[in-house]
Amino acid sequence: MDTQWRDKKLYPALGIFTIFFLLYLSFNDNFNFNFNFPHIFVTQPYMGFVGVNETRFFIKNENPKTQSLTFKELYINGWNSYWLMEESVWVSSRFRVSKMLKRGAEMGLSVCRTWAFSDGGGPNDLQLLPGVFNERVFKGLDFVIVEARKHNIRLILSLVNNLKAYGGTAQYMRWAREAGTNVSSSRDAFFTNPTVKAYYKSFVKAIVTRKNSLSGVKYSEEPAIFAWELINEPRCESSSSAAALQAWIAEMAGFVKSLDQKHLVTIGLEGFYGVEKTENVGLNPGKWAASLGVDFIENSAIENIDFTSVHAYPHSWIKGGINSDARVDFLSHWVDSHISEAEKILKKPVLFTEVGFPSSIQKNGLYDRNIFLKIVYEKIYESAKKKKAGAGALVWQLLVEGMERYGDQFSFIAWKHPSTYKLMVEQSCRLLNISSQGLTDKKLNQKNHCLANASLI
Repeated sequence: MDTQWRDKKLYPALGIFTIFFLLYLSFNDNFNFNFNFPHIFVTQPYMGFVGVNETRFFIKNENPKTQSLTFKELYINGWNSYWLMEESVWVSSRFRVSKMLKRGAEMGLSVCRTWAFSDGGGPNDLQLLPGVFNERVFKGLDFVIVEARKHNIRLILSLVNNLKAYGGTAQYMRWAREAGTNVSSSRDAFFTNPTVKAYYKSFVKAIVTRKNSLSGVKYSEEPAIFAWELINEPRCESSSSAAALQAWIAEMAGFVKSLDQKHLVTIGLEGFYGVEKTENVGLNPGKWAASLGVDFIENSAIENIDFTSVHAYPHSWIKGGINSDARVDFLSHWVDSHISEAEKILKKPVLFTEVGFPSSIQKNGLYDRNIFLKIVYEKIYESAKKKKAGAGALVWQLLVEGMERYGDQFSFIAWKHPSTYKLMVEQSCRLLNISSQGLTDKKLNQKNHCLANASLI
């Protein structure tokens, strides 16, 4: 090679190429370069898929060397952080997502519930129009899944919001009207209008069949996904829409299963009883709950629903000047009834996917949150000891420093509340103890490490 050409031509060209390559690696989430570099996927640790055996969850672990299978029971202590995808859109804020998942794992928490939806036309929305997606935001969700698996956390991914936040069902109906579809003014049209239902199915298919840009693993093949949740807190404007909601759940659960046979499906219920269930309607937090067109037992009994979910917000559901004892009494009966019905009637696990309590202090010096959370934890633990249907609970919701804008009256940074932190870690450890019975010394060492963390406050 001619030395003069090399010095004058080759080296500058290599220098320019190197600069652009480094820019691509650093900013490819922010800029739309179209270089066709070969993609190098990250290496992922092994995780087994979660399944259901009647009223209990289990993890199926495969040993490729021996071609053997082992099954481990799973009882869940977990949390909600709905903001993970949104904070993963930009590389500069992903460290907070990593910190949340890391700290959750250090607390022995095993499942996090988060939003896999954001519907609208904003720069950080996942679905810009029906079937039109923001790839930058999708890559944020890719990151959440990879980080969760890195920390041995499994995710419940919720697919649409019944509330207006992040677009929700109202956005789907708005899109349909803008396309010229005759859509009823009732919010319940989300469950019946063919165009709206087609939009939802298109979104679900895009999510479930996506290939992770970081790991190369299809979402349908990703063990770090615990379950798909059809809709966050479905409610109807009228109890007369109960049949429509029931049909929608059956149709959409079946659709998800047609795309993905490896993952569990749940609804996203709050746990209210319908007007037809006169023997249980008195357990509702108020008469209003029976008029929402939902019914815990009937909805949860649908064949393709693998486990049922319940929420618990005694402080926001039960208004007025009642004393704390009345809310305690409500919560106690609320948890008992749902565990009992999941065990005896539904024969499916029940997961309390949102339990939210404020941090206010009672006259005796105890935090409201600790009093109420301990009720839920004790009942879950007693059910788990008896191998019954109470499978676990997810706190609403955990934050890390800098994420306070996502908070509400029930949100908190766990390590800044030492007594609550300790309560959560202890629940993780005793549920792990039940799940680890009969396992190897390695698993038992993990249990002992968990117990040691109970003092790290």
